[in-house]
Amino acid sequence: MGKNRYHLRFTLNGEEKSLDIEPGISALELFRDILGQKGTKEGCGIGECGACTVIVDGQAVNACLMFAAQLDGRDVLTVEGLNRNDGIHPIQQSFAKHHAVQCGFCTPGILMSTQALFAENPQPSRKEIVKALAGNLCRCTGYQSIIAGIEDAADRCRKEVKRRKE
Repeated sequence: MGKNRYHLRFTLNGEEKSLDIEPGISALELFRDILGQKGTKEGCGIGECGACTVIVDGQAVNACLMFAAQLDGRDVLTVEGLNRNDGIHPIQQSFAKHHAVQCGFCTPGILMSTQALFAENPQPSRKEIVKALAGNLCRCTGYQSIIAGIEDAADRCRKEVKRRKE
């Protein structure tokens, strides 16, 4: 390893990663440009839009504001990690059902904020949903269809957990 490289080890979507990186790159650059995780979008690049939201150790974070080196030893989930062998994730199903997507640019970040919310609170109120989305901007939908999709997704996720326990 060269003196200007940093060795990084972390878990990405359940898979161990170990690679050498330039020390100053952002987590967003790592995901998109090096690891090919194109679902994480760059909107504003200054942490205001939420298009680059990923989950790090259970918390929704803006990948554009985080150095890749800060991921060392951590567990990361990107929107690609929502893929399932048995079909699309219940959050994605609900977004489709409620037409919670128009241009789709903000959608990966909103999906990740929703996933982080559900991990913390599987039965959020409308007020809690709105608060969880405070860091995600959408220019197209007016948010009502997104909120309806999230409410439906919470119900789907609860039913899925109940079904798995039976």
